[in-house]
Amino acid sequence: MAPAAGVRLVQKVSSTRLFARVAPLVIPALDRGVHRLTRGKVLLSARMLPGVILTSTGARSGLPRRTPLACMPEAVGRSWILVGSNFGRAGHPAWTHNLLAHPEAAVSWKGRDIPVTAVLLTGGERAAAWRAVLAFWPPYAAYQERVEREIRLFRLTRR
Repeated sequence: MAPAAGVRLVQKVSSTRLFARVAPLVIPALDRGVHRLTRGKVLLSARMLPGVILTSTGARSGLPRRTPLACMPEAVGRSWILVGSNFGRAGHPAWTHNLLAHPEAAVSWKGRDIPVTAVLLTGGERAAAWRAVLAFWPPYAAYQERVEREIRLFRLTRR
């Protein structure tokens, strides 16, 4: 089934370089505020893509870090794929470094805090997940084309 016109428009806009410059400044701040006001029940960005609030441990600081992220649910409520696209910007996002250093984390999913373990996907497992991610949200292909690094994919599984 083809995506609705509104979804196609959002996919087209989210593939642009302007979006990559502006979105990281606006979307996470809005998501954090709305998430806090609704006690974890609503993420604005989840109106288009499913989303979680990832609570990871800072790789250097050791402090808790809360990051709103789009996700691809696999076994609903049991595992999720997180894409370290960083909106198609050059560097890996900080949360990916945090998960590499401290894979035990938590996600807020539909108002519930769920402890998870993160695994960086590699090889054939990554290739299969990347195909699924591109079918789920095609703009990730534009992000990968803009950067020289391989976009990191993590599978988060409920502990």
